[in-house]
Amino acid sequence: MHKKIFLPLFFFCSIHFASYAQDTRSIVIGLNDYLGEGSFFDNHLTGFMLYDLDSQQIRYDKNGHIYFVPASTTKLFTFFGSLMVLGDSTNFLRFVPEGNNVTIWGTGDPSWKYPSLPSPEIKSFLSDYDTVYYSSSNWKDEAFGYGWQWDDYYYSYSPEKSPLPLFGNLANARNVNNRPVISPSLFQVEATDKPMKNVQRDWRSNRFFYNPRTYNGRDIRVPFIISEELFAKMASQDWKIPVVLSDKKLPPDHYILKGIPTKALYREMLLESDNFIAEQLLLQIGDEVHRELNSEKAIEYIKDTYLYDLPDDPQWVDGSGLSRHNLFTPRTMVALAEKIYRLFPDDELFSMLPTGGRTGTLKYNYQAPVPYVMAKTGTISNHHSMVGYLKTKKNKIYAFAFMNNNYPYKASVVRNQMEKVLLYIRDNF
Repeated sequence: MHKKIFLPLFFFCSIHFASYAQDTRSIVIGLNDYLGEGSFFDNHLTGFMLYDLDSQQIRYDKNGHIYFVPASTTKLFTFFGSLMVLGDSTNFLRFVPEGNNVTIWGTGDPSWKYPSLPSPEIKSFLSDYDTVYYSSSNWKDEAFGYGWQWDDYYYSYSPEKSPLPLFGNLANARNVNNRPVISPSLFQVEATDKPMKNVQRDWRSNRFFYNPRTYNGRDIRVPFIISEELFAKMASQDWKIPVVLSDKKLPPDHYILKGIPTKALYREMLLESDNFIAEQLLLQIGDEVHRELNSEKAIEYIKDTYLYDLPDDPQWVDGSGLSRHNLFTPRTMVALAEKIYRLFPDDELFSMLPTGGRTGTLKYNYQAPVPYVMAKTGTISNHHSMVGYLKTKKNKIYAFAFMNNNYPYKASVVRNQMEKVLLYIRDNF
């Protein structure tokens, strides 16, 4: 009697699982038509990995072991490191009061008068003092990251790093009566006959120029060269209190002035792919762990403490991805995406990431009635990558890494082909 009941059930299960396996194989074969031999992605170096976060299984792998230049998807490393080290709010200053005076040290916090970020309550803090002494003795870094392109120096996406930025280390030039007026007011704009469409800065100085005949009148932000002396002048002018340079070392016993919620930094960095915030977050990690501002030491600490179990050792050199010396494999990016995924409820995590057709750098791409892509993008010349999460019509969540290097087309051409792949996964997996 038991055999008569068991045998039909056994055959039913066998047929069911055989059918499921066949369907799964055909779906993967269909995906391979988009990514495999003879496809668009067979014409340049492409890596793609699709990972089922529920079953913890790899569903598709193309060149998952090969290293790629990741561009701004590097910010996911900076994001994870910040989550592991920094608290709910930033440390804005370290300080030691001395009667009516105070000595301060920067922590790398970029928020003071930075567009789109709340500002810390520094003026109320300074109201108790007559003079501020500023020391940069804890600064152990360089203004530019390793491998950054030198000719990016006057673009707003490449400002200099510093211990305590003011205005994001960017001068703001706005059009007043068809002439640029620049702030902070310490800077001036000079006319020139050199060909340029808007305000540009001299390579080695804080001289700003525009050509009246070709000026396009658009508001623009331009990095300035930061120095201790310039910081003291700007801070004195903005804070309405004398700021004097000091070489005092940061003592073990000191106080901390708290800053803004770290989530405000994370959202701006991820949604808008803000390079400056990413670099300053690395400095804040160094400040928290070592009491000194050093990006290289911060990266090594994160790798050794929290990322030692990645499939492939990441070659990670900066916070933003501006450097082409960063090299990550797709399977390492997927492993990182899984680590991040386990830290948050879905809604909270996805609200911080660009969402297809809705927010951030994906606002005008991957549009659909129901958003299905929540991911960080990265683009520099001839390299485009995207790492994040995809939600299928069956409400399954997959982590993926889609990395493209050395292609001879516009990035928009690659994005259009990537969209076909992700739509197929959304509809079939």
